[in-house]
Amino acid sequence: LSHPGAKRFWEPRGSAMPGDGHTLGWKEDVSNSKEVTKMAENGVAQEITPLEKKICEQIEYYFGDHNLPRDKFLKEQIKLDDGWVPLETMIKFNRLNRLTTDFTVIVEGLGKSKSGLLEISGDKTKIRRSPSKPLPEFEEYKNAVKIRSVYVKGFPTSATLDEIKGWFDENGPVENIQMRRTLQRQFKGSVFVVFDSIDSAKTFVETPGLKYKDNDMIVLFKEAYFAKKSEERKQHKTAKNKKNEKEQKHMEDLDGKSFKEKNGCLLKFAGDLVDQTCREDIHEIFSNHGEIQWIDFIRGAKEVNITVKILFR
Repeated sequence: LSHPGAKRFWEPRGSAMPGDGHTLGWKEDVSNSKEVTKMAENGVAQEITPLEKKICEQIEYYFGDHNLPRDKFLKEQIKLDDGWVPLETMIKFNRLNRLTTDFTVIVEGLGKSKSGLLEISGDKTKIRRSPSKPLPEFEEYKNAVKIRSVYVKGFPTSATLDEIKGWFDENGPVENIQMRRTLQRQFKGSVFVVFDSIDSAKTFVETPGLKYKDNDMIVLFKEAYFAKKSEERKQHKTAKNKKNEKEQKHMEDLDGKSFKEKNGCLLKFAGDLVDQTCREDIHEIFSNHGEIQWIDFIRGAKEVNITVKILFR
């Protein structure tokens, strides 16, 4: 991964994730004597533009329960200044950079979020995850994620993350989308998606006739998908073992036939035969292995052709 200080832009592990874009106000942070933007207490919502909503969703994903525990770089950054991360650093994250690099646009967008996840510094140059919303214990969160994770297949392999995310926005709030890829990084057409709750995951899985454009979608809970694949692998292994056993038995049956008769075999061999070698010598050698029908040999030659009816063990 490129360091954010480099010219190349850096993207944390994971995908762009949705969150709800809503409203913030101003409140004094007594703990560090800095003015920070927090959840609005007056309940007055401000209209949020589509771009601002995307900005909120993207940044809240970076600092969210799913990405932050796995994001080594971002975890290192929040240790440097009591959780604060400069916007100068944040705009070097690829997906946010593609949306905007304007601090004012970012601050105004986050100022309309209702999630309460983030705070903005008084000078509007830094953001952090609110101390009032600490990360859950990892094992606890991992177990919770497991039961609301869903396997979805049927997307075109040319589909982009933004297109897939847009489809999920219409079908239920999600925390994370993982596009499944081959070793060559080709999209497989399937994803693992984490919904915001077990209820929304169940509702999605139980929705009949889900389609992406004209494609019928295959939808399973992630655990059910793994169980299905495990059973398929077992069946494949059993079928392969049966095939191998059948082939082995066939070979044993062939080996078990003590004498198998072959008619009209032509043998040819060459070597340093002594000058005195004659047809009778050759006949005597090979007659123990079958019925000699014809021998083409001239005394002194180095090659012999024999037509023979041989019994092979």
